[in-house]
Amino acid sequence: MTTEVYIGGIPLGGSHPVRLQSMTTTSTLDVPATAAQCIAIARAGADYVRITAQGVREAEALGQVKAALKKQGYNIPLIADIHFNPAAAEVAAQHVEKVRINPGNFVDRANGASEPAMLREKFLRLLSICREHHTALRIGVNHGSLSARMLSTYGDTPQGMVESAMEFLRICRDENFARVVASMKSSNTRVMVYATRLLAQRMEEEDMRYPLHIGVTEAGEGEDGRIKSAVGIGALLADGLGSTIRVSLTEEPQREIPVAKKLTRYLAAKKCDHRPYESAEHNFFAYGKRATAPASAAPLGGSNPVAVAADLSHLKLITQRDVEQLGFTFDGQAWKGADRAPDLIYTGTSETGGFPLHGLHILSEASEALLRCNAHAPRADFITFLKSTPRLLLMLALEGGAKALEAQRQFFVQLKKNGVANPVLLHRAYSEPDYEALQLQAAADFGALLIDGFGDGVMLSLLQPSGVEETISSATLEQGSAALTLGEQRTTFTRHARPADLVNTGLCILQAARVRFSKTEYIACPGCGRTLFDLQKTLQEVKRRTAHLKGLKIAVMGCIVNGPGEMADADYGYVGAGNGRVSLYRGKVRVKANIDREHAVDELLRLVDDDLRSLPAPL
Repeated sequence: MTTEVYIGGIPLGGSHPVRLQSMTTTSTLDVPATAAQCIAIARAGADYVRITAQGVREAEALGQVKAALKKQGYNIPLIADIHFNPAAAEVAAQHVEKVRINPGNFVDRANGASEPAMLREKFLRLLSICREHHTALRIGVNHGSLSARMLSTYGDTPQGMVESAMEFLRICRDENFARVVASMKSSNTRVMVYATRLLAQRMEEEDMRYPLHIGVTEAGEGEDGRIKSAVGIGALLADGLGSTIRVSLTEEPQREIPVAKKLTRYLAAKKCDHRPYESAEHNFFAYGKRATAPASAAPLGGSNPVAVAADLSHLKLITQRDVEQLGFTFDGQAWKGADRAPDLIYTGTSETGGFPLHGLHILSEASEALLRCNAHAPRADFITFLKSTPRLLLMLALEGGAKALEAQRQFFVQLKKNGVANPVLLHRAYSEPDYEALQLQAAADFGALLIDGFGDGVMLSLLQPSGVEETISSATLEQGSAALTLGEQRTTFTRHARPADLVNTGLCILQAARVRFSKTEYIACPGCGRTLFDLQKTLQEVKRRTAHLKGLKIAVMGCIVNGPGEMADADYGYVGAGNGRVSLYRGKVRVKANIDREHAVDELLRLVDDDLRSLPAPL
């Protein structure tokens, strides 16, 4: 149980529900626009609104935003987001209910103010102001933005992130300042989960009970952003960690709140009774996939990539058209799968309609190489049987309920403890009619196990047809995409989720959990008052022109604050450098500075193409 921390009149932590928040994207100096966006976020159901304050002028403007909101009858607590500027934090603390600082850049590194004594002096001054004004504080560490001192000791690791936070949290404890929230943010779901677990453990060891803010930073937009957020946030909420969340999407900020509501509603009853890191048989702080034998019935287990299966068992008779709709084509001799076709097809007790099956991996209920099971504690005789048949494929049914994830983890831990190498296909059937909610639920269910290193394949099924509502603008239709809404005119239609949709969701979950990359990965910040260009439009252009670069990670970041630090895992970065200017990065190294934004995407493609041409030819 964490301590209770009041953010204005709305407490978090303790026995309170998980609180929801979002962040404005307007210029903080544009008080009417910022107030209007705060109202839109509040109306969507947020508990708090965060606003950037990159300088003292912006920090002063927070007071004007607060006054404008009160004048219109809104008293939602505001949170100032501070980087590099202790003076801005001190001013903001006098106007808002909470201030977020990043230990890695609480003071400008260029001024050499990273030594512990100077950090302590500046931080104590901020604590004094927060105490005087009853202002809460978030110690928010971001992967990729650690101080040089932490990097030299720990590297850019979860351990370094945790120690960066603990240095500040110990000062809060020593000064008896209890209005504290902590967070470990990363666009890498594994880093975010492992760092948060490690922080929770370290705080428990030092008798700290500060509540945690959790979220996957720079998650992106559309289904990728939603699934990525659900994988990371879901794994931690299921661990019983997290008192407030933000689903970070490169969309209008109020659109984040309905997603957060669906996710927290689903996970409210799924918390584990104990932390996963209490297990001595498995390391829950670093990725290590459970070693398995290859299945005899399918390309799954062993050295095979984590697989995705399509479930056609609801059909009495499977036809050639059903297979084609999964992304397969027949060349006269064998079936060939497209990039996002499933690795195998599960038929259950269904029959195939007499068409050639060459090239397809078919798994049926009658196969002696398949055994369905539930996550109950495996008995000694069952363990003995499995050890004698290591290539037998287990299809593990993922059930719901408060202790389901705990039982599933223990099932895998017991297999590992007893040296059982059978590969496991994770399976869950859903009856959720809201397809967005279904994707969030599946990402939370499968993602938690995949991040732990459990599972050799995934299969999503429907217990009944699921409605999919898609909103498409005229601008999007012209581009032939159904992924996002652009422009003002929108058309809405509903269709049923198809097996191919569930396969796509499965592939997105594997990519979000970082166990298999099947398309280009995009890391994109949601934008804030520091952003000087249209992030949503720019991201769509980058995606349209780089979608063929399967396996690459490309970041689109609004400013230098969210640039080389928070895109720590990206292969390439497109980073706002000023009004109308962009800098390009290869990894963390800036290679082209202050390019005219009109030519920046062309320059990014040229950079990637030059690098790809320089690679040695395959043998």
